[in-house]
Amino acid sequence: MRALIVDDDAGIRWILTRVLKEEGFDVLEAENLADAKALQSQTIDLVFLDVFLPDGNGMQALSSGVFSAPVIMLTAETTFGHAAEAYREGAMEYLPKPFDLDEVRRLAQRVLGSVKKPKKQAKISKKQQAAEKEKKSMIIGRSPAMQVLFRTLGRVAPSDLTVLITGESGTGKELVAHELHRLSHRKDKSFIAINTAAIPAELLESELFGHEKGAFTGADKHRAGRFEDADGGTLFLDEIGDMPMVLQSKMLRVLEMGMVQRIGGNEEKKVNVRLLAATHQNLQQKIRDGQFREDLYYRLNVIPVHIPPLRERRDDIPELAATLLQQASDELSMTAPILLDHSVDLLKRHDWYGNVRELKNVMRRLAVLTPGASITVSDVALALGHDGGQQSLGGLESLDEAVTRCLRAYMDKLGYAEATGLHHHLLSMVEPALLNLVLDKCRGNQLKAANMLGLNRNTVRKLIRQYEIDPTEFKD
Repeated sequence: MRALIVDDDAGIRWILTRVLKEEGFDVLEAENLADAKALQSQTIDLVFLDVFLPDGNGMQALSSGVFSAPVIMLTAETTFGHAAEAYREGAMEYLPKPFDLDEVRRLAQRVLGSVKKPKKQAKISKKQQAAEKEKKSMIIGRSPAMQVLFRTLGRVAPSDLTVLITGESGTGKELVAHELHRLSHRKDKSFIAINTAAIPAELLESELFGHEKGAFTGADKHRAGRFEDADGGTLFLDEIGDMPMVLQSKMLRVLEMGMVQRIGGNEEKKVNVRLLAATHQNLQQKIRDGQFREDLYYRLNVIPVHIPPLRERRDDIPELAATLLQQASDELSMTAPILLDHSVDLLKRHDWYGNVRELKNVMRRLAVLTPGASITVSDVALALGHDGGQQSLGGLESLDEAVTRCLRAYMDKLGYAEATGLHHHLLSMVEPALLNLVLDKCRGNQLKAANMLGLNRNTVRKLIRQYEIDPTEFKD
């Protein structure tokens, strides 16, 4: 299946491409009607068409019959008149901006469902496998905050603009930097990342700008710095807020002039580097405290990108958790256990002060330590460091999870001995307990108990005799 996206907004195209590829579509892109018409020679199964395009009106193109495939109109105009006109001209659907990604998925599935799938699937090529792996490594999130982030990345990635990425530790700032590089025209060049907080101040200057032989004690040979290594590519400076003041002025010159000078050297070298920076600190506060240069801040903050903490986008946790669990299981060559709904609820209630990094570690822990095929609330509580008591579970454990937990403990007691007649044995343990509870609820009334259990009254009487239960004990 192939989809065509016709929109002059690179951010919109990027988001739609990402979602449609997840749904199994090959995707073509056009930023105007001329490009879209040139692609009509190819087989296209679905079109996303913007109304206002640089070289014409999408609604008029729809009415003129340019597109033979089903068309979904995209527009920022959310009036009833626009919607009515779209349907009148033959649009399959009308999608106002900003749109819901789940709605895009639903529409994609609707088109997929209308086409009969071949019985035998073609063998996936290595290139497709690599693309699938790359897709899984992308930033995940359906929340409004993440959709804003995706749109920003889609617009900014093709440019050479400097980007300042902010967010708490563990939110994935380096992942965003990688994504910006991957989607840029520099993607085939170097991507070099440095954590400025992890390198001693006296070594950081040499690491960034390089040095000449004999520049200082121990400099026994020439060494290029990271700016030179990243020439033509991207340099990512993590924790830029920890950079010493003495280096900030030198960094400012690189950003202004595009020139670097090695320690101990006399010549400057021109470098073509796209700079991405990240920090979890409040740089404006550091400026007020005299710990960060204001002029450098404005040079870095050309395009600000903020990644919200995980606790502010809890609806993204289920998809993130499932993806990270699968990744951890694949790395360990294990079958991924199933995350039960109540287990996901407990994950969503956790505050995740370590953000995605903490979630990743928890999912790796669950992949290794979960003893059964399903991850229960107890498993999650243990992985989160709770004491395992039911009070810590917030009352979220379901009946099936409680039964699974108890049966697992019982099976563990059996050890490696071969159990025979286990079904009958367990039934003989559960049935009398259930009968006692129901008779107590019904105050010994066997007819009411039979109705509650959904059994014949005679069957209930037989079970009462079999397990030697006295119904009269429950009358009071």
